[in-house]
Amino acid sequence: MQTTANPKAGQILGTSTIAFTACFAVWTIFSIIGIRIRQELSLTETQFGLLVGTPILTGSLIRVALGIWTDRYGGRLVFAMTMLTAAIATFLLAYAHTYLQMLVAALGVGIAGGSFAVGVAYVSRWYPAERQGTALGIFGAGNVGAAVTKFLAPFVLVAFGWQVVAQVWAAGLALMAVAFWLTTDDDPIIVERRRSGNRPKSAWLELEPLKNIQIWRFALYYFFVFGAFVALSLWLPQYLINVYGLDIKAAGMIAAFFSVPASLFRAYGGHLSDTYGARRVLYWTFLVSVVATFILSYPPTDYVVHGIRGNTAFHLEMNLVGFVVTVFVLGFFMALGKAAVYKHIPVYYPDHVGSVGGLVGMIGGLGGFLLPILFGLLLDLTGLWTSCFMALFVLVAGALIWMHMAIRQMERSATGETLANLPAFPEMQGMPQPVAAPRVGKGVLTDWRPEDPTFWRQTGRAIARRNLWLSIPALLLSFAIWQVWSVVVAKLPLVGFSFTTDQLFWLAALPGISGAVLRIFYSFMVPIFGGRLWTTLTTWSLIIPALGIGYAVQNPDTPYIVLLILALLCGFGGGNFASSMANISFFFPKAEKGNALALNAGLGNLGVSVVQFVVPLVITVGIFGGFGGEPELVKVTSGSAPLWLQNAGFFFVPFIILSAFASWFGMNDIASAKASFAEQSVIFQRPHNWVMCWLYTGTFGSFIGYSAGFPLLAKMMFPEVNALQLAFLGPLVGALSRSGTGWLADRYGGARVTFWVFALMMVGVAGLLWFTGIKDQPGAFWGFFACFLLLFFATGVGNASTFQMIPAISTKEMDRLFPQADAEARQRQAEKEAAAITGFTSAIAAFGAFFIPKSFGTSIALTGSAQAALWGFLAFYVTCLVITWAVYTRRGGLLHDVERAKRRAPIGPAAAE
Repeated sequence: MQTTANPKAGQILGTSTIAFTACFAVWTIFSIIGIRIRQELSLTETQFGLLVGTPILTGSLIRVALGIWTDRYGGRLVFAMTMLTAAIATFLLAYAHTYLQMLVAALGVGIAGGSFAVGVAYVSRWYPAERQGTALGIFGAGNVGAAVTKFLAPFVLVAFGWQVVAQVWAAGLALMAVAFWLTTDDDPIIVERRRSGNRPKSAWLELEPLKNIQIWRFALYYFFVFGAFVALSLWLPQYLINVYGLDIKAAGMIAAFFSVPASLFRAYGGHLSDTYGARRVLYWTFLVSVVATFILSYPPTDYVVHGIRGNTAFHLEMNLVGFVVTVFVLGFFMALGKAAVYKHIPVYYPDHVGSVGGLVGMIGGLGGFLLPILFGLLLDLTGLWTSCFMALFVLVAGALIWMHMAIRQMERSATGETLANLPAFPEMQGMPQPVAAPRVGKGVLTDWRPEDPTFWRQTGRAIARRNLWLSIPALLLSFAIWQVWSVVVAKLPLVGFSFTTDQLFWLAALPGISGAVLRIFYSFMVPIFGGRLWTTLTTWSLIIPALGIGYAVQNPDTPYIVLLILALLCGFGGGNFASSMANISFFFPKAEKGNALALNAGLGNLGVSVVQFVVPLVITVGIFGGFGGEPELVKVTSGSAPLWLQNAGFFFVPFIILSAFASWFGMNDIASAKASFAEQSVIFQRPHNWVMCWLYTGTFGSFIGYSAGFPLLAKMMFPEVNALQLAFLGPLVGALSRSGTGWLADRYGGARVTFWVFALMMVGVAGLLWFTGIKDQPGAFWGFFACFLLLFFATGVGNASTFQMIPAISTKEMDRLFPQADAEARQRQAEKEAAAITGFTSAIAAFGAFFIPKSFGTSIALTGSAQAALWGFLAFYVTCLVITWAVYTRRGGLLHDVERAKRRAPIGPAAAE
């Protein structure tokens, strides 16, 4: 363990800090030149937010990779190369003329922001643990580069133009890269590694600590203290110009007044963290920030007090001086917080400073990208300039609550027995302690042994089936809300909304993206919170988009951004699938798991058909009377007719409420199914998790993608046929085949069924290629439609068979991974991993809801036909078939012997149980 600083440490720290200052000056260059670019290109607030945030995105996402490379190849090399690359991109920015070219150039400029992860890993290696907080605080003070840009760039911009600013800043960064290389040395670890001939660790091992939830909590803290600092550095100049009427020079100077304390005092924050502890510094940071952002978020307001002597009116608004002082205080404590967060990393993760510091820095940097965009959206939505501080108030309050809860949980676990023995009131000390047996909720199953035939027959089967039949309607409603925009979007122009085709496409596509992303997180929630509670909460969450759509579509003046947000919120329904499948997988034995999951998923998938069949009917009837709002008169062939488009959302609300109550009062939690995220994250090390992601994308990704893409594709390929009235049949066939064929995988083996599924899907795509080639011939549509029905049928069968494979794979792998564990321990681990893999694969596959329709659209746009996309799908299914055979079904494959033994086993009452 290093106990004293290297003699060259001071020189290394000084040079690295200056280099990081130069990088940060380049990274935030758009905060000044972006204002002039916005004027030249007439950008909206949202476009401006995207432009200034794009470099922050690159600088954030690249930090993990740069941190790992620093650990492997040394900070001296990686730091110099990072600066040179960013300098080239910044110089080329001066030759960009269109908004798209600006965005592309901004991606390259953002590489400069990744230098933070390099510097943290590089500098920390020259100092002992007790001095790393101060050293990293001094290095982090390079954030003052943002102030350098705000001080100097406005003068250069006014005198010579924004292009010269980019060229001068690029030249300065290139010179800094050369000076850095000439005045620094390789860090001691790299030198020792070269001397001994040891090879660096695998990049996968560098990522090992990232499964710790503590790191993600640190990342949230840094999302505020650093991400919000970057966002405000970018946002404040135009805030001051528009709110207080300042010119660009004055606005830049005052914005620098925020950046300077938020940068230089970071070094002092490192000293305080070394002296008093990082936790105390973070508490003060968050508490003061909550107060400051609350004050800053208050909009200008006029009050009228009605008194007995008449009305008293007064105006409440923060003036420029008060604003500057409050922002200074906020920046000061943000600086302390940034140092406190990074004080933890080299102490807790000394061997992974690059990867851990890179991840925390990446999440923090993403705040600098996402928050300016959010600020622009909130401004467009609310018309309040102070809305940006309202968002920051919510963010820092959440971070403070999470930190306090985590610390209290840690303290309780440390003093658990002593704390538990204290009486409720001081007066009760010394009195006899009552004896009480621990109370377990009626909804928690403490004894659950589905593989025990006697237990399953007498107790387990009835409980499992009850949970299954309560899960199915909740999942059906989730799919309905997820896909409701596929129907609503087509009707918006009829009721007065004037959106472009591209805007309508995004409304239909966003639920697919958000649902897929949410599935990644939902995959791990059931073992953490319990299936009963999580199913109830996620079912209740469906009310938000359902009611929101019902109210929003009644007014054609509803801003587009509101509809986009509602489309994203519909992703709640898509996310629910992952947690629902993980939950049901815990209840059933291996012999019945495939059929149970097939029923849950298959009948749940019916929600797609339900929404496409029911919504066109309910929007033609005022089923809620006066409570449902007034209809809009729309043109039809016979004249005009009333349309209650709001019923597309309102119709599902009563069913959501009933399902949520049924889930809470009728479902169960399984005590043995509890697991933390860290315990479940082991699946990312299992190669079969990624193989099954690929195969399930081939089945479910195709199902949900074809469900979203078939109506539009059929309309474009066969405009003379009203294919929309047949659209629900495809998802219906896929859902019924999934729920009705789960027994095939249970009986013959999921891998063998999956193999033939992909063969059948190849036949279906080949048929589509044929009929799209002769689309002008009589009867071509019906052949086209029949091939799609064949594909939907095959995807349903494959959805069931792939999910049957997952627990079988996990069980087989446990014998290899944990040979010393007893059978019961291996079974519990297999069930937890299978549940997590089930949810995670469904998350990855759900992206098919976006990519398949987009592939059809891109193919038609580029070639005039969908055949290019279909050839791509055919090639993908070939890879799925080959992988299934090579990994699982061939002789010597993982499931070959298991499934052959299953087939030879006698089918009787015992096997059925």
